[in-house]
Amino acid sequence: MKADALKVLFLAAEAEPFVKVGGLADVAGSLPLALRNLSSKDNSDRKLDVRLVLPLHRVMATESATMRQVAEFTVYRLGRNLPARVFETSLAGMPVYFISGEPISSATSIYSQDPAQDREKFTFFSLAALEMIRNMTWKPDIIHANDWHTALALYALRSRLSDPMNGGTRCMLTLHNLPYLGGDGTDELAAYGLIPPIDEALPEWARTQPLPLGLWSADEVVAVSPTYAHEILTPEFGCGLEEFLDNRSASISGILNGLDLAAWDPETDKCLSGNFSAANLTGRSTNKAALQKQLRLRVDPSIPMLAMIGRIDRQKGVDIIPEVLHQINELPWQFVVLGSGDPDLENTLRALELEYPERIRSVIRFDAQLGHSIYGGADMLLMPSRYEPCGLAQMIAMRYGCVPVVHATGGLKDTVEEGKTGFLFEAAEAATMQEAIRRALSTYTSPGKWGKFQRNGMAKDFSWSRSAAQYAALYQSLILP
Repeated sequence: MKADALKVLFLAAEAEPFVKVGGLADVAGSLPLALRNLSSKDNSDRKLDVRLVLPLHRVMATESATMRQVAEFTVYRLGRNLPARVFETSLAGMPVYFISGEPISSATSIYSQDPAQDREKFTFFSLAALEMIRNMTWKPDIIHANDWHTALALYALRSRLSDPMNGGTRCMLTLHNLPYLGGDGTDELAAYGLIPPIDEALPEWARTQPLPLGLWSADEVVAVSPTYAHEILTPEFGCGLEEFLDNRSASISGILNGLDLAAWDPETDKCLSGNFSAANLTGRSTNKAALQKQLRLRVDPSIPMLAMIGRIDRQKGVDIIPEVLHQINELPWQFVVLGSGDPDLENTLRALELEYPERIRSVIRFDAQLGHSIYGGADMLLMPSRYEPCGLAQMIAMRYGCVPVVHATGGLKDTVEEGKTGFLFEAAEAATMQEAIRRALSTYTSPGKWGKFQRNGMAKDFSWSRSAAQYAALYQSLILP
């Protein structure tokens, strides 16, 4: 007889299709469903009953969801009991809970420019999620938090020794981006009755910050790539927590995020001028010509097109692009960048287009359709990120036959294979990056070799089912006696 389902409550600040600001929404909207869909063979004969809980943000796409109220309770704050309500809907058969309350409803955006307002909002949400469990007959075996926004749910559970859930419920925290610690939450902790830990293993400055408290509380910490799981143990990437993390490295692992393969499929993508597959790449030439025409660049299949897609930010290495392109000026290429972010870097890219009006296009905005067109038509994707916990752009690029040229860090190092699916450089510097681009441009002149790179990349398995199987194994290990 099969064992009872293993119950997991998945906490996140955002999730597709309800609300999306960044990559966390892709993870929280896909991973719980992939976990529920694992076959019993994949899950050692134990099914996973995974449920998602989100804040009921004022700006959410819930119009099409049929929601019903399932709980009402209060959360203690500074001598007051703040009302909270829980609403339930479903996503592909998975229960999804939304928590409402004044600290959430008073915020006009998902994330604000006021760190204290965000800490207040997510502290309330984290504690309300625990209170929700107490008001339900369904009790999770594991609470799975994500980043600093939900980390205090784990700390609140672990620090309240008299809590009945403290002994039997295990805690997991997925770390998507370590530098975002949540800030000094001294006031919020005091307001909600949480006392900072007295543990010399955790630096004193970190004992009032949400993410370090979640890291201290979690039974298992999962970074979003194996290499990033090692990088956070070093001074360069550890944000001052490297010694603490290194001391508990036995309970830190890395699991790559996956892709929504239905949303990113070159054989069915309606944004493309021509669909294609690894077996028949001819549609890519149609896409490239259409992209060159759309961008008012010379339509010429022999000119390699380089691209960048994403946040315009120093962390993404955007600042070294001008020097790199200057250094390869004598070679044939075109370049398009799509994204927005740092105003100074945006202006630098606009100036670069003016400097090379026949070769460069800087599209400073968010444009999902153009992004699909670039993946389907550009020849190479440049990612000189100084650090990249996982990265999705390089996975999408490979799925679309766009060969990545990336800095060998984090998830980029784990997904791109030098000389097989792409080109890597060891330092986020112009000199090393331009050398890698030169290798790529040289390979591009040999259609047979280039086609092999494309097909190798398109054959990679970046499905969520692969990632979910690894998470399921970790869940099982947490509850074994």
